[in-house]
Amino acid sequence: QVQLVESGGGLVQPGGSLRLSCAASGSTFSIYAMGWYRQAPGKQRELVAAITSGGSTNYVDSVKGRFTISRDSAKNTVYLQMNSLKPEDTAVYYCNAKGATMKLRGVDEYDYWGQGTQVTVSS
Repeated sequence: QVQLVESGGGLVQPGGSLRLSCAASGSTFSIYAMGWYRQAPGKQRELVAAITSGGSTNYVDSVKGRFTISRDSAKNTVYLQMNSLKPEDTAVYYCNAKGATMKLRGVDEYDYWGQGTQVTVSS
């Protein structure tokens, strides 16, 4: 099992910055990818950024050039640096980890989720 603890959300003015952190514990060896999702009221949850165990990253078009996902393997922590924030970035941000375990039949895959942290961009 994997547990995810998020921090770093809050209220920020347009153009400001925040850094979200997600600390993973438990069977972290099983994780092969982590990412940040966000969900605004009345909207679908969307993948914002992801990073694989190999270090490859991907971003939704709306945050490219503004957000950066990174990891600290020694601390089992993933970060989302958010710069030039816009009101439309306002949402609850969720940390996600995808894990896989070997079984006799093959592999079992799991999705792990953090509790969510509120990011509000407003003047």
